[in-house]
Amino acid sequence: MLAGPLGAVFGAAIGRNFDRGLRGSSAPSEDLPRGHQFRVQAAFFTATFSVMGHVCKADGRVTKDELQIATRVMVDMDLSPRQQEAAKALFNEGRQDSFNLSAVLAQLKREIGRRTTLQRMFIEILCFAAYADGVLHPAESQLLYRVCDEIGFSRYEMESILSSVSAELHHRHQASGQFSLKDAYSVLGIEENANDAAVKKAYRRLLSQHHPDKLVAKGLPEEMMKMATQRTHEIRQAYERIKQHRGF
Repeated sequence: MLAGPLGAVFGAAIGRNFDRGLRGSSAPSEDLPRGHQFRVQAAFFTATFSVMGHVCKADGRVTKDELQIATRVMVDMDLSPRQQEAAKALFNEGRQDSFNLSAVLAQLKREIGRRTTLQRMFIEILCFAAYADGVLHPAESQLLYRVCDEIGFSRYEMESILSSVSAELHHRHQASGQFSLKDAYSVLGIEENANDAAVKKAYRRLLSQHHPDKLVAKGLPEEMMKMATQRTHEIRQAYERIKQHRGF
């Protein structure tokens, strides 16, 4: 069902050996007919892992940490063994010099249309991959800006996502298990001097953007629902830390 540059990337990575693909959404969607929804899911899956490989190679090499983050995404998605094979092959395809980033992004943009929640999830995954080794290299940063420009996503929003991702990864490496206030504010994308109303507004907006059922209805592959659920959990933890500090 997936033709064009994304279909070519998938075919180059997988060949004809991938006979069981995405499960597809089990729930009907008001936004997309079922056939179109599956095509959007397949496009998102293909673009996510191939562009992830391309971003990780932007600084000239793919580190062990970056390979691990790609594997972690696959685990978080609860992919079947065959699907993991496909994801790894797509990641490697994105590392090739012949990978046509602009063509892949142009087709992804057409498939997902104006669904900004899907654009945001795509950029978030790439930001996690870019930060996998603990450093955002200038070449990776420039490539992320290019990706945003080509799919029509705000550079300002991407910078907010990078700050949030950096804080979340820092929190995951802390032994305390509790967000620091600095990280909690960064996860919500607000300044520490924001008033209570702004804190609550940011929290509600992020919860809405990451609601798993809404994302699947928009065309997020059902396998990625666990990732969206984890992000929602982190957002709630950060909000609770700020609430505890402010006493509201």
